[in-house]
Amino acid sequence: MTQTALVLGAGMVGVSCALALQKRGIAVTLIDRREPGCETSYGNAGVLATSSIVPLNNPSLFPKIAGYLGNRHPALNLSWRRALSRPGWLLRFLWEARPSQAAARIAALQALTASTVARHRALMAEAGVPHRLRETGTLKLWRTEAGHAAAQAEHDFLKRHGIESEVLDRQGISAVEPSLNPIFPAGLLIPSVGSVDSPGAVTAAYGRLFAERGGRIEQATITGLARNGAGWRASTAQGAFDADIAVVALGPWSGDLLKPLGIDPKLDVERGYHRHMKPQAGTSLSRPVYDVDGAYYMAPMEQGFRVTSGVDLSFRDAPDEHRQIDGATAAAREAFPLGEAVGETWRGARPTLPDSLPMIGEAPRNPGLWLAFGNQHIGFSTGPITGEMVAAMVCGEAPPIDPAPFRPGRYIA
Repeated sequence: MTQTALVLGAGMVGVSCALALQKRGIAVTLIDRREPGCETSYGNAGVLATSSIVPLNNPSLFPKIAGYLGNRHPALNLSWRRALSRPGWLLRFLWEARPSQAAARIAALQALTASTVARHRALMAEAGVPHRLRETGTLKLWRTEAGHAAAQAEHDFLKRHGIESEVLDRQGISAVEPSLNPIFPAGLLIPSVGSVDSPGAVTAAYGRLFAERGGRIEQATITGLARNGAGWRASTAQGAFDADIAVVALGPWSGDLLKPLGIDPKLDVERGYHRHMKPQAGTSLSRPVYDVDGAYYMAPMEQGFRVTSGVDLSFRDAPDEHRQIDGATAAAREAFPLGEAVGETWRGARPTLPDSLPMIGEAPRNPGLWLAFGNQHIGFSTGPITGEMVAAMVCGEAPPIDPAPFRPGRYIA
């Protein structure tokens, strides 16, 4: 008898889990309130981040905290009401940044991200969208002379971890991106990083591939999850769906679904924004660029140049707060000759755990309930390997990397 699975959540992680399970002969139903790729996986810089191996909460966070608290830095907007509503989570997040944890976290993130470009390249070819992949790297930029030392330090760090990069001066930056205004004295080019021209369209293409291979996609609001005999039942506004196993891949909404089961995964969210801007005639970018001092990405996209914001630590469903994206837009105009905005400002949320590592594995005391969320800023990059890890463990195979650092039991008793 064919094993059956419910995958709850149709972002990059959920769609990747559905494809990987399907590849192993499991009959999969993918359920989400929206079509694949319309939530968190839509709103990012489209970077396939092979170099994102340092956790958000690393030892360098501590000297920056004082500068963040007044909400004057573009990297962070902090709602004190939200922070004080979960002081235990915030304290755990800071505790996890201690130096003794850094090496293990970096190793775990590098294992998770190392095959990002290769896995997406293969999936995009299968899904018929190889044209959406760019393998031109990313460019990190500094606005002050102190950036020379920072760029060299990051270059040395990446080199120690086998990741190539090239330190650039003002002239070197102009050589690789001639349309940038010459306001950056220092830069770091990381060639191994890939990117795409529409993260939402790529995720949707993977969803179509799943459907073409016989997968079932149900667009329905999930209202509950419960045991059903030896299996699991997802309740939705359109009815109930039963299967042998369930995979929760709902990103920032995962905790809402798990709470009635008595499961607290210690999940929180970071909000973020983006805007699409028209470039002025005759200008171009060959790759995403990150302005360190402005705390924004600017990435060439199908819809225009996407400018992203820093982290907004407000309640997940609170009204928009545009201070950061307005500042990022102004800073991006200083860096590049941008025209008018295209469409509305987008807001989304990213799921984050206190140690900045995702939760990938079977939930303790809940056989057949698999968890795949908490990929914070790199879920679009790491969706494919997350899916392969889940599917391998479901089928009793050796996963592609060691799953121990991501085990749910580190936060769920």
